[in-house]
Amino acid sequence: MATRCPAPVPVLLVTALTATLAGCAVPEAGTVSATAADAPLASCGVFFDDFAYSGGDDPELAGHGWNVRDYQGGPGVPGAGWTADAVRFPNGQDATLLRLHAATDGTPAGTTQAELAFGERKFFEGTYAARVRFTDAPVTGPDGDRLVQTFFTITPLAADNDPAYSELDFEYLPNGGWGETGPALFFTSWETYQREPWQADNTHDVARGSFDGWHDLVVQVSGGTVRYHVDGELVAEHGGRYYPDSPMSINFNQWFIDLDAHSGGGRSEYTQDVDYVYYAGDEVLSPAEVGDRVAAQRAAGTERTDTVDGCAG
Repeated sequence: MATRCPAPVPVLLVTALTATLAGCAVPEAGTVSATAADAPLASCGVFFDDFAYSGGDDPELAGHGWNVRDYQGGPGVPGAGWTADAVRFPNGQDATLLRLHAATDGTPAGTTQAELAFGERKFFEGTYAARVRFTDAPVTGPDGDRLVQTFFTITPLAADNDPAYSELDFEYLPNGGWGETGPALFFTSWETYQREPWQADNTHDVARGSFDGWHDLVVQVSGGTVRYHVDGELVAEHGGRYYPDSPMSINFNQWFIDLDAHSGGGRSEYTQDVDYVYYAGDEVLSPAEVGDRVAAQRAAGTERTDTVDGCAG
């Protein structure tokens, strides 16, 4: 299983985006255009998952390639647990969702974090997309914890400053952190990093303001440029040495930066939901085209599919 690197402390601020996107209306997912069913197949395959599982122990989850994290380690609070029961699927008649559950009482032993990772590293150039619900407030307990809610791709670090390392991140900090005092959404592309002493080699943009609620996240990787989109708007472009060097896995997690901001002795619980994840290999799709493709999958009754096979990179 691909492991997430240590807490990505951003060191290079390229552009401070305004928070205008935070106030935009979120497009409804699943709008089918007249040509959606006729869209050509991706030249390097398609990966889609609607997260129609009964729970973290559903054999179909592992059968489709997903790994539920249940071991300690970074990122996040040293000593905190990553528990299998923190990855949930509260699916009802009208919706199928992945839910990541994170909780803390202000102590490492009382802190749990969540991660779901697609274990095979075979995704490279093309279009990645997910519809994600970020949350500002806990579902129970005092607010204020510095946590991170994510959708990211990654190649594990083989050794310090590994030149083959790759990582592309959407990371939402509802209560600030990494130098931000308020809510902020980071878009980060990595060259590599060093564990000890910690040294990060990345570039990032940040959009400040609340992103509470559902958002359509799309990243295009093609021709030496990585383009991040939120709700149909281009929000960041990275390239050069920060362009991916090797195939990556697809991941979601929710974790705590630290416990310093925890208020009182009560237990706080936070959730992050994911509606779907989609990847088209070697194709650059607009956010609207992604919506059409996903709607076509659902209209056909497809819960999950994977035709990406060894052609990445």
